[in-house]
Amino acid sequence: MFARHQSASGPTAGRGVRSEHTGAESVRPVRPARRDVIRLMGISAVGHHGVFEAEKREGQPFAVDVVMHVDVAEAAATDDLTKTVNYAEVGDLVAGFIMGEPFDLIETLADRIAGTILQTQPLAGTVEVTVHKPQAPLPHEFHDVQVTVVRDRADLEASR
Repeated sequence: MFARHQSASGPTAGRGVRSEHTGAESVRPVRPARRDVIRLMGISAVGHHGVFEAEKREGQPFAVDVVMHVDVAEAAATDDLTKTVNYAEVGDLVAGFIMGEPFDLIETLADRIAGTILQTQPLAGTVEVTVHKPQAPLPHEFHDVQVTVVRDRADLEASR
């Protein structure tokens, strides 16, 4: 894929340069954004999250799915764990949140997990966290209640 670079005021300003000597436009290949993904699906534990006292007292099963967008090219080329996300650490973090401090809302649980992953895994660019609450206290037959949050580095910086 190639993109034609235009003048400094054009739509691709800042991505290319006009030759100082000839004034000619340059044509350079544009590398698409990485779409590498690491998924941890179904991390499960008993937690005490919910708005009702019985939920906090008795607990119930929760499951969490985590999707992390990470450029894994260098890790793959070097076979070096330090060049990627450590998904064992992420799994431990998620289980700790499920079993830890109770929150009224699973929205809060998902948000805290996502923010902490971004803080502790600097190579994760975007994180998607889905919290499943299959035994939510609903008066209807259902399969699952899920909340998904998506957070990225800009969200992390904005919260500081």
